[in-house]
Parts: sequence; C-alpha cells; structure tokens
Amino acid sequence: MPTDNSNQTPNVPRVCILGIGQMGLVCAGALTMPDPQGAGKAPRAGVSMWGYDDNENGILAQTRKSDRLPNFTLPQSVRIALSDAEALQDVDIIVNAIPVQFIRSVWERLAPHIPAGAAVISVAKGIENNTLLRPTQIIADVLQDDPDAKPRALGCMSGPAIATELAACLPATMAAASDHPGFSEAIQKLFSTSWLRIYTNPDLIGVELAGATKNVIAIAAGIIDGLGAGFNAKSALLARGLAETTRLGEAMGAQSKTFYGIAGAGDLATTCFSPEGRNRSCGEALGKGVKLDQYLRDSLCVVEGIATTSSVMDLAEKYKVDLPIASAVHAVLFEHMDPVDAIAMLMSRQLRDEQVE
Repeated sequence: MPTDNSNQTPNVPRVCILGIGQMGLVCAGALTMPDPQGAGKAPRAGVSMWGYDDNENGILAQTRKSDRLPNFTLPQSVRIALSDAEALQDVDIIVNAIPVQFIRSVWERLAPHIPAGAAVISVAKGIENNTLLRPTQIIADVLQDDPDAKPRALGCMSGPAIATELAACLPATMAAASDHPGFSEAIQKLFSTSWLRIYTNPDLIGVELAGATKNVIAIAAGIIDGLGAGFNAKSALLARGLAETTRLGEAMGAQSKTFYGIAGAGDLATTCFSPEGRNRSCGEALGKGVKLDQYLRDSLCVVEGIATTSSVMDLAEKYKVDLPIASAVHAVLFEHMDPVDAIAMLMSRQLRDEQVE
C-alpha cells in the first residue's frame, strides 16, 4: 500500500471524501490502493477524509482501522482532516458518503469551505424526508451556486456495493450518472480498477431513485427471510418490487431501462440476498420479532431504507403511483403492523394481470 502521507501526489485530482462510514472507506481504498492492471496505477487521487465525530476521526487516523468495516486497513496515503477548512482546501472533487438524512446539515456546515469549482460525486442512497429530494438535489439546494457562474459538475455512483466485498477487492460493477457533460465519463475513469468496473448512464434521476427504492424492497425481503416464508416468496417479491419501483421512476421522469440494469435489478438482487445487506438484515430482525427501536440501538450503521420508506410513500402519493410492497413495509415500520399480517395483506390483493412496468 502507498506510504506517502503528504496527499500531494502530482498530476492527480485532489479528492475529499465526506463520511468515514463503510462506503467512504471503500471509496478511499479504491482510489489509493495499488492496482497496476486497472485503468490507472494508484494512487489515482490525493485523498483526504472528513468525519463528523472527532473521536472516531482520531481513532481512524491513528489505527487506520474502523469498527464499521472490520478487516479493512485504510491506506497510509489517505489523510484524515483535522478541521472543516483543511478537509476542503483546494479540492477538485468531493465524494459525498454522508447518509441521506444528514446530507443537508453536513453540507450547510461545510458550505463556506467548498471551492466554487469543486465537482461532487454522491454515493449515498435515499430520499430526503419532507423535501423528497435525491442526494445530488439536496447538495445543489444547499450550495445555491451562482446561476451566472460555470455550472458545478454533480453526479452519482451507484450499484451493487456490499462494502466488505469492495474492501476485499472482489469483482464488482457500478453505474456513474450525471447531467453535466462528460462528468459520468470522468467518474468512470477515476474509479475504474481491475476489480471495479464502472459503466456510464445518462439517467441521473433513475440511478439515484433506483438506489433509494431498492432499500425499501430489501427490508421486505428481510422480513420474508425472518418469517421463513421461502425463496418462492422472496423471488416474487423482487420481481414485483422491481415493477413498482420502475413505475415510480417513470412517473418521476426516469428511464425504465435504468431499473433493469446495474443500478436497479443488480443492486436490488445484491441487497436482498446478501447476508450483509443492512436493510435486508433489519427486515429479517423485524420478521423474527425484534422491535425496530431495539434493532436500531444495537446497529453500528445507518439503515437508510427506514427513512426512505416514508419518503417513497410521499412520492407515491404525489405522483399517484400504487406501491403495495412499499405500503406494506411502511405499515410494519411506522404503523405497528405485524409482519405476518403485512404478507397476508399483499397475498390477498385483488387478482389481476401481471404488469412489469
């Protein structure tokens, strides 16, 4: 691994990763770990990281380890910033790895230090409560860039991304999307390695929405696991869940094909079947009778799908889209419905033709 801790490698972009959770850590690793067979030899960027908790920052800086991602060692070349100003000074690219419901408060705090020309890549998955904004929309809303200035490049990267697998450099693919000309390709070039293949996708709405809604379906998949309802039920859930999230995406202006690609079906399958998927694991615990409050108290990581479920139901009402699975998850999470009754509610719906969009 690189040992240069100066973070001033010449001829590479300066990147600040906001968030020292699982995704922030693996992004730092992807940008700095040696990869001579990849798209570019590492380090492909000079990387610094910013975390909200000073104590956690200090531990990570000293040990290069985090309880959030055991067995991963942060490369020595990654600098842990000691202040807001230091983290963002002269950076070219900011990677947003902040959980969605905290993006606004973090970016409001950091806004005075963000360079006008810095591009932004979000790897967060969710929909903000109340505003119903996607991650890149929240960031744009906070920054309120001068309309007469050169437009800031905003984009996202999403797809099947179980952090422990990415940390181990196991083969993976993700999609990069942006409305800014050429920025998807820039993200692709920056993050592609011999083990991480990045595809470009012009559908920013669809990629972000697919990443958010799959977490809601994953909670339902976990409930099925917890109840022991079987693989038939789980596979049917994935198919019908994909259909309803696609309907919502189309109503919001996304392309339906995005939901059948890496950022949609690919991410959905991984999240619903991996034993390490946070949203699936939460649903499994609920299916086994664990109370939501108790589960969240014991969890080290944010379960994005919980808050996103509330936002998705608000979007369904706004766009007049029927989302029966999301409705059932909402009832379990927020209306104290027994998971068994939620399954029964779905199975007793009126018989109809199958619709896949």
